[in-house]
Amino acid sequence: MRSQKLSLELSVVLAIVAAVVFITGTHAGAQTESVIHSFNNSTDLKGGLLPVAPLTMDSAGNLYGTTLVGGTNCASQDGCGTVFQLVPQAGGGWAEKVLHNFNDNGKDGMRPEAGVILDSAGNLYGTTTSGGTYGYGIVFELKPSAGGEWQSVVLHDFDDNGKDGYSSYSGLVFDPAGNLYGTTTRGGRYDQGTVYELTPNAGGGFSEFVLHSFVTDRDTKDGMTPQAGLIFDSAGNLYGTTFYGGEYGYGTVFELSPAGAHTWTESVLYSFPNQNDGYPDAGLIFDSAGNLYGTTVGLTSVTYGTAFELTPVAGGGGWTETVLHTFCSELECADGTVPMSTLVFDSEGNLYGTTRSGGPGKNPQGTVFELTPASGSWTYTVLHTFGQTKYDGISPQAGVIRDSLGNLYGTTYQGGFHGDGAVYEVTP
Repeated sequence: MRSQKLSLELSVVLAIVAAVVFITGTHAGAQTESVIHSFNNSTDLKGGLLPVAPLTMDSAGNLYGTTLVGGTNCASQDGCGTVFQLVPQAGGGWAEKVLHNFNDNGKDGMRPEAGVILDSAGNLYGTTTSGGTYGYGIVFELKPSAGGEWQSVVLHDFDDNGKDGYSSYSGLVFDPAGNLYGTTTRGGRYDQGTVYELTPNAGGGFSEFVLHSFVTDRDTKDGMTPQAGLIFDSAGNLYGTTFYGGEYGYGTVFELSPAGAHTWTESVLYSFPNQNDGYPDAGLIFDSAGNLYGTTVGLTSVTYGTAFELTPVAGGGGWTETVLHTFCSELECADGTVPMSTLVFDSEGNLYGTTRSGGPGKNPQGTVFELTPASGSWTYTVLHTFGQTKYDGISPQAGVIRDSLGNLYGTTYQGGFHGDGAVYEVTP
């Protein structure tokens, strides 16, 4: 469970944990899941524990990720978190290497809740929710160096100064020029979060520009408290979600369009109309036709989330939402609940994601699911239910990534051999 998650969502997740243990059912997916790494609080603190972020894969098939706590450089009993690498071995299995242990020394960041991204040179970039010079988190870069070590560089210190954002739960995205973009949940002019840009300087280092400060005034219909990262379209516009705000208060999908040097214009594309439909916690993806797809967590007795599609109306007439799947909240329903992850497409147009809780089987603890388009509707299939074997991972908060063979990889917040989180693979 995220360390500083919004109280409304936390209360719902706790209620679900009490409820889903009674759900039963069978699962129809022909998939094989295996735990490829288990984090260990008792003997492997240097390896970190409690991963909440998605993974990244390089061209060699190595996996990269973060853990919320653990590590060796932190006075905190829980640790400050790590960046890790998993390398596939020739004889089978995966070898873990800790690339960086975060440090509570007043300079380094602490408690990363987002994953990392790679540039073309193999450098890693990410964010932390706290730590740094001012205690409000950082943007960092990890550079591989001789001897297999990695050098950590702080690119930006977030600050609660009435202008800058802070508490970044989101990952980063590059533009073609090498600029970095992300969101913060708090801060900005109205303390409701920001979208920011980091631009590399000619002499080294990065300069930060706040592109948009989200507004609290309901009359503006602006969103509030973005939790997820951003994506680009082919024209260079940015798209994202906010957990709260909008015309009805249940979150938004927004677009930022460049309008000059470090100047962007924001448009709210869609305001979620009610609690059954709203509260988007995850980011968005595009299909080849320009439609957007995402998930909401939902916060009612009717539903604990949706998967949705937004389609642009011809002639610039706004966007239309279609709910692809509603995740039920009834005890007798063999379905996953609370989809907190960004979706991913395969080459055939199928969507994949995870749910935090629920699913078919005995004592279900979350799912990996597939949504398949079929004659104007979508078919929902549970590919794997967590918690059905003794040492399986449980409670995935992040989504999955796919390799070229169609294997899915992700993390679970808890479970595994030691109970402190796991990295898993689902093989078709």
